[in-house]
Amino acid sequence: MKNIVTRLTGMILIVLAVLAADSVRAQQTFEITSPDEQTGVSVMVGDQIQYSVEFNGKQILAPSALLLTLEGVGKLGENPVLEGDERNSVDSVIEPVIQQKSEEVTDRYNELILNFEGNYSVVFRVYDDGVAYRFTTDLGQEKVTVKAEQLEYNFADDYSIYFPEEESFMTHQERSYLNLYLSEISSERFSSIPALVDVNEGGPKVLVSEANLQDYPGYYLQGTGSSSLTGIFPHVATEEKLEGDRNLHVTERADYLAETSGSRSYPWRVLAIAEDDGDLITNQIIYKLAEPNRIEDTSWINTGKVAWDWWNANNIYGVDFEAGVNTETYKYYIDFASELGLDYIILDEGWYKLGDLTTISENMDVDELVRYGKSRDVEIILWVVWKTLEDQWDYAFNQFEKWDVAGIKVDFMQRDDQWMVNWYWDVAKEAAKRELLVDFHGSYKPTGLGRTYPNVITREDVKGMEHNKWSEDITPEHNLTLPFIRMVAGPMDYTPGAMINATEQNFRAVFTKPMSHGTRAHELAKYVIYESPLQMLCDSPSHYYEEQNHTLNYLSEVPVTWDETRVIDAKVSDYVLLTRRKGDTWYLAAMTDGESRDFSVDLSFLSDGNYTAEIFRDGVNADRYASDYQFVIQGVSNDSSIDIEMVSGGGWVGVIRPAE
Repeated sequence: MKNIVTRLTGMILIVLAVLAADSVRAQQTFEITSPDEQTGVSVMVGDQIQYSVEFNGKQILAPSALLLTLEGVGKLGENPVLEGDERNSVDSVIEPVIQQKSEEVTDRYNELILNFEGNYSVVFRVYDDGVAYRFTTDLGQEKVTVKAEQLEYNFADDYSIYFPEEESFMTHQERSYLNLYLSEISSERFSSIPALVDVNEGGPKVLVSEANLQDYPGYYLQGTGSSSLTGIFPHVATEEKLEGDRNLHVTERADYLAETSGSRSYPWRVLAIAEDDGDLITNQIIYKLAEPNRIEDTSWINTGKVAWDWWNANNIYGVDFEAGVNTETYKYYIDFASELGLDYIILDEGWYKLGDLTTISENMDVDELVRYGKSRDVEIILWVVWKTLEDQWDYAFNQFEKWDVAGIKVDFMQRDDQWMVNWYWDVAKEAAKRELLVDFHGSYKPTGLGRTYPNVITREDVKGMEHNKWSEDITPEHNLTLPFIRMVAGPMDYTPGAMINATEQNFRAVFTKPMSHGTRAHELAKYVIYESPLQMLCDSPSHYYEEQNHTLNYLSEVPVTWDETRVIDAKVSDYVLLTRRKGDTWYLAAMTDGESRDFSVDLSFLSDGNYTAEIFRDGVNADRYASDYQFVIQGVSNDSSIDIEMVSGGGWVGVIRPAE
């Protein structure tokens, strides 16, 4: 009997020890804060891995699980066995090849690495401007199949969200932003990213996105009918159907997300956090999380402005030749670009026979246009459908290199499954070998590829100016939403520059003679507020020639990259007031939505000395005739202030130079 009791006691002690060990494991919590200690992340390791986020003591993200399921390996994050943790702090400076917002990027964060049995880790980074995590694996096998990834955002309350709703995974990701409550989004609705959550009662704005997307599909946000969102992914395509020369529809998909390396780092899951709305405009967390530049010699990568043909339908006039897709028309564009000091022109759709890059359209001589352009210091960028480029890869890149064009504008990909994501990287790498710039249109959002391959100089993924040709979606309110959401991800090829400007009452969608919704000053301010190192002038050269005045001088001189950016005041979808510096010249710009607004701006950001401000402001009659503007010049200094008055859909821009 004594032996039985002893054995029972021993068994009970063992059970209690196991339960105690499980309890300890279930209660393991790791804390990590941002360098400025405003943002805190708690990582809980129990029967799953969860994390939560606080900002200024207010919980914004409730515990949210993360899980990666690999075929034949298991569920990384389920019943995890922690082997150890590491902590790092980084405070460094990145000098970007392309100075989109500033000449330096401060890279400062605290890092927590949790290492688990099974040769995988989860890495958390907490910046002053956001939070990110990712899985890393070292599984000792060449390939693994990713069956699923559990990605959830359990927000602490029923916040509102700017939701770029999608209809399918076949998408240009050019969406309007629906302002909804999280609970209004059912499981049948989903959106692309980035999406912006507004934490109520004085909380921050939280932008949901991802960074360093490689060899993996992009993700989308699906509703749950509650305050939670989950990530969903396009699976690997197994059957496809081509429609025309460009629309490759997926008709069947596999039951897995990706087949990838067993030893790798997965994409970062990112929450960009901004206490003030304007902080979103200067947020560079996506860029900081991307891999460093891989191009050894970047001296050939030149930013600049582009005369663009397609938006204005080649509507040039007052000439002695028939306008259209022909050599004479593009020589006219080259002459215009040269006279204005623009760096590039684009040959958009029509220069080659669709579906066949070996056949140049009648009346087009690309060799002659490249030669003529170089004689006038203007380079050529060629538009191409992605599928044709893929099908004729070697011929196309060899021909682009032989012609010595400056770059390519690749269009209509409309997907971000694993294969297509890899294709973007292949294009970037091949184009870099040939010293070609790349502008991706019909694309998914930027995730940092432009840092790794800075020849990927801009990207569309924005409901921009072209939509004025067929819709009424591009309202001033829409224009005032983009800088806080889409532009946080990276440069956006919105393609501004309309010289026909209309009020809300007068706007019409006209495909062959398009206009913009908003005032002329609103349009000019886009060149300072919107970021694209390859910035377009979308309208007809003939329209610009009619502006033989201060407007044309401004468009000629306004920079496309910046040494410094400061947001003075801003509110999502309502207004932006900011200043950017290039050298010793400051550009002060403002835009408003459908409401008229007034500001008084203190110019204390200027250095000592006297300055001259060249100002474009809404004209006296701009509320009736949107193209009306006034140009004034006044002297200012750093103890001056400037009054800014904008009508509905209005704008304001001032070029502030040291006085001679």
